[in-house]
Amino acid sequence: MRKSTAPILPLLLAALGAFLLSSCGNNKDVRASASAASEIPTVAVAKVATADLSRDLVLTAEFKPFQEVDVMAKVSGYVKEIRVDVGDRVREGDLLATLEVPEMADDLRKSQAGVRHSQSEVARAQDEIARAKSAHDIAHLSYNRLLQASQKRPGLIAQQEIDDAQSKDLVAEAQLSAANSSLAAAGQQVDVDQSSTARVQTMIDYQRVTAPFTGVVTKRYADKGSMIQAGTASQTQAMPVVRLSQNGLLRLILPVPESVVPTVHIGQQVEVRVPTLDRTFPGKVARFSDKLSYQTRTMDTEVDVPNPSLVLIPGMYAEATLHLDQKDHAVAVPLQAVGHDGTQTTVDVVGADGKIEVRHVALGIQTANDAEVLSGLHVGELVVVGDRGGLKPGQTVRTQIVELMSHDDTASK
Repeated sequence: MRKSTAPILPLLLAALGAFLLSSCGNNKDVRASASAASEIPTVAVAKVATADLSRDLVLTAEFKPFQEVDVMAKVSGYVKEIRVDVGDRVREGDLLATLEVPEMADDLRKSQAGVRHSQSEVARAQDEIARAKSAHDIAHLSYNRLLQASQKRPGLIAQQEIDDAQSKDLVAEAQLSAANSSLAAAGQQVDVDQSSTARVQTMIDYQRVTAPFTGVVTKRYADKGSMIQAGTASQTQAMPVVRLSQNGLLRLILPVPESVVPTVHIGQQVEVRVPTLDRTFPGKVARFSDKLSYQTRTMDTEVDVPNPSLVLIPGMYAEATLHLDQKDHAVAVPLQAVGHDGTQTTVDVVGADGKIEVRHVALGIQTANDAEVLSGLHVGELVVVGDRGGLKPGQTVRTQIVELMSHDDTASK
């Protein structure tokens, strides 16, 4: 006899349906869990770290010679010899050119003759003094003798004779005084003539045109035989001999903005980069105008740059970096992490539990990339950098540490 299978089929169908229902429920739970995990955002973060911060200001200017003058001649004359040309380096006192002024030799001889004449007048006055003194001594002695004799024996000598002797004595004394005055006048004339001679000699010395300082000849105006006018008055159109530039020390005139004027001080070190040479040179603030320009609201600040090898040329452009503030080992965060909530400065901190926390911070020095944190953060904490618009306090996030200019952490979580 065959056994019937009808009662077993319903049982199999029921078991299959239960299995299918259970499988559908498990799939829903897995999808829900995956969906929840995909909703946690990943944010870029950086670690709070210590760094040496400095606030700098870069200004552009062109080099100027420390001194530059057109060397003029003190006297008029023809160029007898010129010893330098463009590009020649000279030292202070070196001979640049010699002028020819023949009439000055005649003036010197004339003034020397005047000195000799006045010295002769001094000698004559001295002889006159000797003669006048001798005459005065005799007259005075005669008067005293007559006076003494008259006093011892009254009436022996006539009063008229005594009076005549006294008169001669007074005349001789006056002549002696006049001779002394003549000697003083002659001595003064000697001084005048010697001064005139010295003046002519000085003008003769001016025929030698010398370098007023050590520098480079940047232009030559005159040639041999050129007529040079005396450059003694500003209204004359006198032609210079050469132009001399002191290039061993150059200056940069920087227009410092009003906002950083209080940080500029004499002796402040400046880094001067010359793009043409791709080199950096040291400089320092030497002087400033101590006055703002009304048009630009800047203060002219001069930086001296030593140039002993003359590798720098006046007219070259340079980028001068002024170090305004310096803070070593400061707690710093990237500027991208800093935001503002009204008047408060804030950062978003990711805690150890992965949740966002908004912190109020106080900032110090700010550079182009980083900001010093005076309070509100500790070294090692993670701060969100970049766009924070979609984040809320308490929100759970994933972190991706990014490498920034002042932070070396590149690991990710």
